[in-house]
Amino acid sequence: MLVNLLRDLAATLDLPAPRPEKPGSACPGLLRIVPALDGGICRVKLAGGVLSSQQARAIAEAAERCASGVLELTNRSNLQIRGVLPGQQAELIERLLAAGLGPSSPAADDIRNLLLSPAAGLDSHALLDTRPLTSALLDLLQSTPALHGLSAKFAIQLDGGEALAMLEHPHDIWLSALPGTPARLAFGLAGCPTDKPLGVVDIGQAVPLVEQLLRLFLDLAGNEHSRMRQLLSVIPAHQLLQQLQTRLPFALQAVPLSWQRTSIHPHPALGIYPQQQAGLCMVAASSRLGRINAAQLRALTELAEQYGDASLRLTPWQGLLLPNIPEPSADKLLHTLAELGLLIDAQEPLSNLIACTGSAACAKGLADSKADALRLAERLRTSTARPHVHLSACPRSCAAAHTAPFTLLASSAGHYQLYQRTREAAGFGQLLASAMTIDEAGDWFAAHCATGNSNA
Repeated sequence: MLVNLLRDLAATLDLPAPRPEKPGSACPGLLRIVPALDGGICRVKLAGGVLSSQQARAIAEAAERCASGVLELTNRSNLQIRGVLPGQQAELIERLLAAGLGPSSPAADDIRNLLLSPAAGLDSHALLDTRPLTSALLDLLQSTPALHGLSAKFAIQLDGGEALAMLEHPHDIWLSALPGTPARLAFGLAGCPTDKPLGVVDIGQAVPLVEQLLRLFLDLAGNEHSRMRQLLSVIPAHQLLQQLQTRLPFALQAVPLSWQRTSIHPHPALGIYPQQQAGLCMVAASSRLGRINAAQLRALTELAEQYGDASLRLTPWQGLLLPNIPEPSADKLLHTLAELGLLIDAQEPLSNLIACTGSAACAKGLADSKADALRLAERLRTSTARPHVHLSACPRSCAAAHTAPFTLLASSAGHYQLYQRTREAAGFGQLLASAMTIDEAGDWFAAHCATGNSNA
């Protein structure tokens, strides 16, 4: 029924009907509101993860009027409105489009999956300001109808060498700045900037490189493969690279032997960070288990206008960053974020926990992972253990795009399998325990991950 309503809505607004996804695996979008146990889910994809205060205020008002008022910050620096009410889909979409949150081409809503550092253009460690290239790549994706056939999950990462960068999330295509001049980018497929690149291009060649990579992918993948890793399982990367070279008017360059991308801040962005702009800094906080409410978002817009440049940046650690804050105001702002209920201290166990929606709102969930995460945090506060743990209510791992150091995978209500990430084991890692309660997991972490423990 919801699909039919959205198709009728698309016709009313003179928009293309939302593309159907495979049954049971539909990705929400601004134009594709996907049903869940707690109501519809609407995903707003943000260009570079940036929201103006006016846009944030519009989202808060729309979430309260047309939905539950609950907002989720995603691991791709996007935002989801949960609990969309029956009969309110049309008004919600109209409000979001009026706020300038939709794609330039409605048919391209699904494919605006481009991740960059929340500190792009600000981070003093950056080798390149990625924002101009981000705009060019988004224009390419939205203005090229041939690329609109990409899966809603297909994603690109653009890394400028910032210290505040998520380098563990695999992307179908990634590009990472190289040191030196002129500006150049290493690139790779189905992985992360910390992986070995396949080649190097000048920055002016990045857009045609990505375009030809996407066109080649669509030609070779057909209807059988939706992600780059699936295509690479049948066509080796070196063969794909050979075919790509025939489509390019320039030669791909070899990767410097000395180049290596390392993570400077591997953990969630929390606290105050200096900017390259003199006298200014960034103030970052995390949400509690990926969620804030409309009232919190409205308060954040007021703080962004009072202290900064009236903008917010979402982070891939399910948090927020306020840029361009005068240094004398940063400490006061940080503590104000804590008063709003956001997390600012890495010693708070919740700042290191990730949890999916769970059985309370997802029909596939085997356990109430968010409630269990709160319980786990309570147990961890009695010890010095501060492990990075992902609680997943089913094997799909929706809440984390990367493999966390530890994963608690639900096997039934209240019981989890415990995994530890290792280089040798694929997926979630090595299985350490096949059935644990949350209290037992808390005790295990307290014993094995306490400060000073060699297994921490």
